[in-house]
Amino acid sequence: MRGDISINAERLLGEIEHISQFSDVPAPAVTRILYTPADMAARHYLKQLADAAGLPWREDALGNWFVRLQGTEPDLPAVATGSHIDAIPYAGKYDGVVGVLGGLEALRAIREAGVTPRRSLELIMFTAEEPTRFGVGCLGSRGMAGLMPWDAMRALQDANGVSLEQARADAGYTGELESVELSRDAYAYFVELHIEQGPFLEAADREIGIVTDIVASTTVRVTLTGEGGHAGTVPMPERNDALAAAAELVLLAEKAAGFRSRGLAVATVGMLDVHPGASNSIPSRVELTLDVRAREMRVRDAMLEEVHTGLKALARSRRIRHEWQVLNHDPACRSDPRILTAIARSAEALGHAHLSLVSRAYHDTVFMARHFPAAMIFIPCHEGYSHRPEEFAAPEHIVAGTETLTSTLVELAAL
Repeated sequence: MRGDISINAERLLGEIEHISQFSDVPAPAVTRILYTPADMAARHYLKQLADAAGLPWREDALGNWFVRLQGTEPDLPAVATGSHIDAIPYAGKYDGVVGVLGGLEALRAIREAGVTPRRSLELIMFTAEEPTRFGVGCLGSRGMAGLMPWDAMRALQDANGVSLEQARADAGYTGELESVELSRDAYAYFVELHIEQGPFLEAADREIGIVTDIVASTTVRVTLTGEGGHAGTVPMPERNDALAAAAELVLLAEKAAGFRSRGLAVATVGMLDVHPGASNSIPSRVELTLDVRAREMRVRDAMLEEVHTGLKALARSRRIRHEWQVLNHDPACRSDPRILTAIARSAEALGHAHLSLVSRAYHDTVFMARHFPAAMIFIPCHEGYSHRPEEFAAPEHIVAGTETLTSTLVELAAL
């Protein structure tokens, strides 16, 4: 670590363990959904930590949370870091949390060392990185970057018909949504620390991943409508089975991605809702989500076109009506070379072996990078497990990532 700045590993690791207790399911799993009591309790805990450290904080109208360490030239655009604390159902304890608490530890370590950076440093806890409640991922960072129409955001509803407007008001966030958008000179640089959520760092025995790219990602909601009927009385040639059509679509998506897999292409149907949902009834309607990702946007778009064209053909042949609703269509992200150099220099100075790699998951960095120079630091996770209770990041890797982040922030804040 540069100068006299040192990470308090025991404090950091203890806080990661403690925040995992704010969950709707028993350990080791974590479920923490936007604006639920578990989410609000975890947010309160973070505020207590910031208050104890003497670091001022603020929140915006969506609940994005900002903690600031003032620099010697506070009028300059700041250097920011951060991630999220929401967790999908039955997830693990490290996704997002390492970046938030690691970022807080970085600010505390710098402050406790008596170092005052030239540029101010800011930690961000982004609201709703996961799409669990409202179907749109990275809701907070999309709003901060002004990349989602405000009326479309207001129109969002959860599975119970609760609107985003009502949910955030119930949580105490009542400002105008438009106020969430940041000015284009808010930040000079943004760096996110995160677990890899893949196996490559562990396989290469490297402590630090330097993320050069983040894949392009699209989520589509597909609705297939056929005709229901009694499972025993409707002859097979006369059926318009929506689930049979959905099964064909799933295989079509798998084939489209498999053909292009060298371009880091993947396609996943992760949610499928069958109506009426009875064992002796022909499915009359199916709603499903299609998640398509690739390193190159042209590859991603070619996959989408192939699947959409195939859907139209199978709908005709099976006499099924279909709807194709794009929920998000996000660009690939290229990291800023100045930040990549600072990360590599910091890792090497600290003796942490590093590897350049592509993020196959998307993160809030994608949307911050639309307006601010941005990059990510990855640390290994065991077997690449993530979004499951077995998710695990070794203490020494969490510390190495936080040390590298801290050194990188100090370097960028001096520019």
